[in-house]
Amino acid sequence: MDPIMDLNLWITLCSVGFLAGLIDAIAGGGGMLTVPTLLTSGLPPHIALGTNKLAATFGSLTASITFYKKKLFDPTFWRLSMLFTALGAIIGTLIVSSLSVSFLEKALPVLIIITAIYTLIAKNVVCNEEGLPDPTPTLKITQSIQGFVLGLYDGVAGPGTGAFWTASSSALYKINILLSCGLARSGNFVSNFCSLLTFIYLGSVNALLGISMGVFIMAGSWVGAHSAIKFGSRFIRPFFIIIVVIMSCNLAYQAWTQ
Repeated sequence: MDPIMDLNLWITLCSVGFLAGLIDAIAGGGGMLTVPTLLTSGLPPHIALGTNKLAATFGSLTASITFYKKKLFDPTFWRLSMLFTALGAIIGTLIVSSLSVSFLEKALPVLIIITAIYTLIAKNVVCNEEGLPDPTPTLKITQSIQGFVLGLYDGVAGPGTGAFWTASSSALYKINILLSCGLARSGNFVSNFCSLLTFIYLGSVNALLGISMGVFIMAGSWVGAHSAIKFGSRFIRPFFIIIVVIMSCNLAYQAWTQ
């Protein structure tokens, strides 16, 4: 490949990484932008998913550490959730690695479009409880199922996982949005990291692009978290989702009409 094209690709993906981190900090859902961008760049679907996991791990690690330091995530209380999330992510990654390239090229854009539309129209369950729920046998079962299902989804695809974590945690455990976000960021990190290790084992990661995007995702997240955004998430989220849907529709058109 032409070195100039390599440089242009690197600049584009790093810029998108920064934008994804910025948007993720403000409105959530940055992963819905990075996956279609990697696919549009010409990377094979398996490499695109593995590279995205490397980049996403940077951002989710930073966010999960932040919530832990603020005492908004208790790893002991949520250990079953994290264990089954890891298991689901590994199984999901092995499943997606066995799927054909042509199938993934057709399926991923459609999945991203559905996730984007859901994220746009879904309303979060608002709870005001300050503490964690009582540790009961039923709670342990719920944690295990939720962790496995969301870990499996993140291993297979990933876009929108954080939003699914936040919404389902608020509904299942009746905890406030900060505790839900703390659980979401940590669960997202666990599934990202375990999926990443599996992709590395399978040789499906572009390390240079993944690390570069990851650094810029972290930078974007920092800017988003520490800056006053003029229009706020009410404007940014719909605009962002529209861009994601347009990109994904273009990918779907190319894959389904070939």
